[in-house]
Amino acid sequence: MTESPTRSPPPSSTSSTGTIIPLEIISEEEMALIDAAFAAAQLPHNARSIQSITRLSKRNLLGCTATRSRDIEDSGRVGGSDGSPLKKRNRGLDSFLHRFRRKRGLSVTDITATEWCEKQMEFFLLFGKPKMTKAMKAGIARHWELEEEVIKRVKVHVESNEDVWALKFVNFIIGANQLIFDGLTRELPLVGFAEGIWMVGVIDEIRIPESERYATLVDTKTRVQAKLPSEPQRRNGRLQLMCYKHLWDSLVDEKFPTQKFFDFFSLNPHYILSAEIRENTAKSGFASETLNDLVRYFQNSCCQLPRAHNLLMLRYELQEDQSLLGEDQFAYDSEWLKGQVKSSLEFWLGEREASYTPMEERWKCKFCKFTTVCPVSSNRDTSSTS
Repeated sequence: MTESPTRSPPPSSTSSTGTIIPLEIISEEEMALIDAAFAAAQLPHNARSIQSITRLSKRNLLGCTATRSRDIEDSGRVGGSDGSPLKKRNRGLDSFLHRFRRKRGLSVTDITATEWCEKQMEFFLLFGKPKMTKAMKAGIARHWELEEEVIKRVKVHVESNEDVWALKFVNFIIGANQLIFDGLTRELPLVGFAEGIWMVGVIDEIRIPESERYATLVDTKTRVQAKLPSEPQRRNGRLQLMCYKHLWDSLVDEKFPTQKFFDFFSLNPHYILSAEIRENTAKSGFASETLNDLVRYFQNSCCQLPRAHNLLMLRYELQEDQSLLGEDQFAYDSEWLKGQVKSSLEFWLGEREASYTPMEERWKCKFCKFTTVCPVSSNRDTSSTS
């Protein structure tokens, strides 16, 4: 373990109200996505408390093109498939993990999407993600508004994969500092080695309440209808948060295999970071020349964080006015989580064909883009609703 750097408050700027706001460094591509969401969405601009968190369709650490696992109501019913024939894959030679996630790792939402419906995930991979709806764009834009209450974004130019990863480590370090000093941070990027694979994700919110020894992980979902979701939707959200806790605790426990990380993602640890990134790290108090320098600061930051509390929190808000519909506090179940991840990996590693959603949950098919090519679409039972 390298020597821990002297801790200093997160880098910040001062708002017009005098509030100190930490900085988040993002790429030009990410900024373009934000601008597009704001341009497409018509949003209310009523002031909100810092405690009001709206869910974002989370961005992947590496700009993953897979469809995110969203609250099904946020998606709405989208258009039909392009009708392309489904090509049979050779499981022994070409797994989905190798074809679509090689040198990228699985995102937490890859795990939750397969729990929702493996066949739908297969179609996503082969035919492409569905078109983003107005509701999705509104959710993204609203979330960025709320995030800016606690994080000020700074756009920088990236030149390589090493630079992309450097930005994620920078944002983790800044978020970790904010959590330690303020007791709250949002949109914290994670990467970890769990169950024999590399997994990535972004946590909506982490809190450390006063006098608490553990961090509380929170995820907020928005709802189009003013009612709580069905049990399958809650189950899917619980799986997501349990994955985050598993990754979080592995980092806090210093289980980050550095060399495996560089090898798997084909990164050069001695790569000289772009001038803008080096300038920003110097201003932020952890000057770094190479990607390896940042990884060391990342590991040191992890050592200073508490483990996650065994009680996790899902919050449900009405998309129309961000009013709270309800909260679901539940206990972490490591055995259930391992079983879910193992089952998902069987799909991703090509050990078996994709399974269909169970009969009692076929109402999900009403929200699926691929009903015209799915073998069960003609016989599905959609009498139940979410």
